[in-house]
Amino acid sequence: PTTPVVLLDGSTRAGAAVAGQVTLVNFWATTCSVCVAEMPQMVALFNTYRDQGFATVAVAMVYDPPASVIHYSESRQLPFDVVIDNTGAVARAWGGVEATPTSFLVNRQGEIVQRFVGAPDFAALAKSIEKLLKEV
Repeated sequence: PTTPVVLLDGSTRAGAAVAGQVTLVNFWATTCSVCVAEMPQMVALFNTYRDQGFATVAVAMVYDPPASVIHYSESRQLPFDVVIDNTGAVARAWGGVEATPTSFLVNRQGEIVQRFVGAPDFAALAKSIEKLLKEV
C-alpha cells in the first residue's frame, strides 16, 4: 500500500514499505505490552540484516500520543524509521489494522508476503527475511 507516511523527523515518503528493500512494517503502540516486549527483537533483526537490503518501519497507532512515541523511540534509540499514523490512514491502507502488534513482511517489489498478528516467531521470520533478501 502506498499511503504517504510521516517519519519522526518530519520527513514524508510515499509509503511505509521501503522501495527496493525487504521491509518489515510493524504496527505497534507504546501502550501494547507485547509490542514493547518484542521491540528489542525487532531491533536485533534490523541490525542483523540492515546492510543486506532490509528495512524496518514501526508505525505507531493513531491512538498512541505522539509525545509517547517520540519518547519511547528516543529513549530506546530505535535504529529504524518510526511513523506516527496520526489520522489512521496508514492502518486503513494496510487492511484496517486494529490489533497490535501486527506486522507485514514485504518483498523488494512491494508485495506483502507474510502477515503476523501478535508477536512473530522470530526464528522463522529471520529465515523468511533471508530467503527474500536472496531474491533479485
